[in-house]
Amino acid sequence: MRRYPRLRLIRLVLLAVPLTLASALEAAEKKPGAGASASPAAASQRLGAAEGWTAYEYREKSGPVCYLAGSPQKSEPAKAKRKAPTAMVTHRPEEKVANVVSFDQGYPLKDGSDVSLDIGGTKFDLFTKGDSAWARTSDLDKTIVETMAKAKQAIVKGTPQKGLPTTDSYSLAGFAQALAMIDKACGIKR
Repeated sequence: MRRYPRLRLIRLVLLAVPLTLASALEAAEKKPGAGASASPAAASQRLGAAEGWTAYEYREKSGPVCYLAGSPQKSEPAKAKRKAPTAMVTHRPEEKVANVVSFDQGYPLKDGSDVSLDIGGTKFDLFTKGDSAWARTSDLDKTIVETMAKAKQAIVKGTPQKGLPTTDSYSLAGFAQALAMIDKACGIKR
């Protein structure tokens, strides 16, 4: 199983504190316990947006990190107690990591549960840890990203530790354009 502690820390700060993205990334970099490899505060640069998906880049000592983020158009049940769910794709070219897909559900997921992802009729099971869901392999990450770039909608279903299961509907309009922005910024070839 892969671990992305710095990315997870950034996501937690982004979702937990109502700051601008740049401020949130700076806060994540300065947060105690971020690890000895934490670089000085990194300012995030917004590369652009396309229909609900926003692309960003920031620099660490090891090199650029490029990612896109989007929110669902609809979440059910509507009154579920949770933070805002978010879908992300991240590239870390200096670490030879690309297309890392994650879905932050905004609540602690049931231990041992999977999150189901349906992209235009193609189904994937994602493993869970804490409040997030991840692809099990880098090949699956790449397949999910390629499928999202061609489809119109993604449906994400998760089961919280407490409460009713949730369903989030993401429009994928603009996803391919935001993906192209982070690919270009981080030198990822498709």
